[in-house]
Amino acid sequence: MSFSEAYIAFLIHFHADRDYFECHEVLEEHWKKNGMTRDSIWVGFIQVAVSYYHYRRGNVKGSLKMMDKALHLLSYKKDEVLALGVDYDLLIRRLNKSRAKMIDHKPYEAINIPIENQLLLAICKNHYAAKGYEWGNLFDEAPEYIVHKHTLRDRSKVVPNRKYVLV
Repeated sequence: MSFSEAYIAFLIHFHADRDYFECHEVLEEHWKKNGMTRDSIWVGFIQVAVSYYHYRRGNVKGSLKMMDKALHLLSYKKDEVLALGVDYDLLIRRLNKSRAKMIDHKPYEAINIPIENQLLLAICKNHYAAKGYEWGNLFDEAPEYIVHKHTLRDRSKVVPNRKYVLV
């Protein structure tokens, strides 16, 4: 079984540098490039990443909204999640546990996506180690530029290309 580069990049960012914004970016590009629907499995994983991005920043309302959407979408994607080498039941339990913490306004804690496929796990561990991270470490040392990436990134090339509608 082969896994897309975008999916592997998503997993590395999710587990290594905890750059949830970048998780969103790589999967969104993959999703759009391949013309997938709004209920694609990739949208579910994007929503998970966005939920954790908001959760870590203290935006409980945003994190819950995204987590609820992700859990709903993933609720009918079990076979697809399993095909991606992930333990579906354990993933859903971990996401629900995080959701409960969000509701209770508990501090953000990182999770690991439970990868069952040994080839995928080996690929991830190799990339992970090459970046200087220890696999399975839940300690999140993300620097400010990752934690607040959407507010700190350079938008100078994007903004002039936007089309604004005057109301």
